[in-house]
Amino acid sequence: MLSYRHGYHAGNYADVLKHSMLIQALKAMQKKEKPYVYIDTHAGAGAYSLTDEFSQKTGEYLEGVAKLWEHENLPIALADYVEAVRHFNAEYDGELRVYPGSPAFVDVELRPQDRMVLHELHTTDHELLESYFIQDKQVKVINNDGLAGLIAAVPPLERRGVILIDPSYEIKTDYNDVAHTLIKAHKRFATGIFMLWYPVVKREQTEAMLTLLKNSGIKKQLRIEQAIHADNDEFGMTAAGLWVINPPWQMDVMAKEALEYLAPLLGHADGHTTVKWEVGE
Repeated sequence: MLSYRHGYHAGNYADVLKHSMLIQALKAMQKKEKPYVYIDTHAGAGAYSLTDEFSQKTGEYLEGVAKLWEHENLPIALADYVEAVRHFNAEYDGELRVYPGSPAFVDVELRPQDRMVLHELHTTDHELLESYFIQDKQVKVINNDGLAGLIAAVPPLERRGVILIDPSYEIKTDYNDVAHTLIKAHKRFATGIFMLWYPVVKREQTEAMLTLLKNSGIKKQLRIEQAIHADNDEFGMTAAGLWVINPPWQMDVMAKEALEYLAPLLGHADGHTTVKWEVGE
């Protein structure tokens, strides 16, 4: 149940989509001076070396963030994303050697009045995450189940927040548990920006989860999906997406621009991109 390590996948095409949109959600929150909280249910290790055995074994970042590294005139969401990754690689003379995890991206954007609540159940990754944010009073790191932790964390005192739900989906019940937890959390905190990352390994499994959300009565649900291959029965992830509840203004436009730019860059003719309001106002 706890075998998943994101180090194998850090910086892949799914991370490009997830983190580029996360940064835009944070920037939208910053348009008001009022504080907000960032809640991460599966925070990982904080940051990842792209030269270690995990990344080198799979090389997934080469088909993700590395594809954008030398590009200029990027769509705004991708430009902000690459700029953020460059911040973490500043000491390497322009080389791409480190990839920040979601909490590290947020840490750069965090203002003095904001805070983070990070959950990570994997013992090793939790220790790494805790050491990354040691003595940071704005950050609370919890070694516990993130879905249970999410319910305990909402509604936040700030009444403003971005919630990233990014599980590994290692066991089949994750899909059902995630949907029901998100619905319950939304009932407690209806104005939060909820960002659910999902993989497509078996399309019917993913769609069953998303259908629960569509039929929940929750308004403003946006699907942002990038497929590098057509759905198939072979082993492995063919697509990944974000299901965003209460997305900030123009996230759909920025996502469409980003995915249209990425599609030919990834070079998979049988893939597709989707930006669709599954539930409106």
